[in-house]
Amino acid sequence: MPRTPAPTSHHADSRATRTARGSTGKPPARAAGNGKRTAEADSRPAVKKRVAAAAPASRRNTTVAKRADIPATPPKSRAAKKPHHELVPTPPSADAPHWTETLADGTRVIVRPIHKEDAELERAFIKRLSPESRRLRFLGQVSEPSDDLIKRLTDIDYQHDAAFVALVHRAGEKREIGVSRYSTSADGRSCECAVAVDDEWHKKGLGTLLMRHLIEIARSRGLRTMVSIDAANNLEMRDLAKFLGFRRRIDPADPTQVIHTLTL
Repeated sequence: MPRTPAPTSHHADSRATRTARGSTGKPPARAAGNGKRTAEADSRPAVKKRVAAAAPASRRNTTVAKRADIPATPPKSRAAKKPHHELVPTPPSADAPHWTETLADGTRVIVRPIHKEDAELERAFIKRLSPESRRLRFLGQVSEPSDDLIKRLTDIDYQHDAAFVALVHRAGEKREIGVSRYSTSADGRSCECAVAVDDEWHKKGLGTLLMRHLIEIARSRGLRTMVSIDAANNLEMRDLAKFLGFRRRIDPADPTQVIHTLTL
């Protein structure tokens, strides 16, 4: 999963979130910490993240770039065995799924699908992250997010991928304080995830909350495995992954990184 913190918030936006690296837009190796992600090595589920800002790079190289919102189409009955949520690429609408959640400190946040109209919110979110959080998120330093990177992180193809943002109102303006996302592998059986939380909002349960929505969607779509590649020293992601049931192992391709795997 995205390098994410424990049952609170985290530096999570590991690999998955780094499909595009830095302002150049090149896919970074993998990120950890506030930005977490899930990717696999040679023997991994075949989901590669290298999405700079919080977007798992998986199936297409546009892991992070996709479309608008996701209107909910709840299952009519359990017998029908339809997914709890169906994400379909459409313009943002009042019908798109969204949730009102309460954090550990009592703050109420809105969680909903991210869409291309959120480009400036995403840019401001990345710029507010501390240098260390940005490093963990993109597995490398990102100073000024490029337009290409922002596009990939907000223009989501919801037929294959998913991304949710957590929003609050501060000083009369809407602010993004966290994001989780996954990108599906080419074979459609696994996905790579990432999660990132604003430094100010760590230790409030936001990372856990965002990941749970992501896991629920992945399961409803029939995906079998979720992975996240993170920096080995990303302790917040380590704790979050363990709390959510992910297994951890050293990345055979890079001992400074670890692969977290969750069977869905």
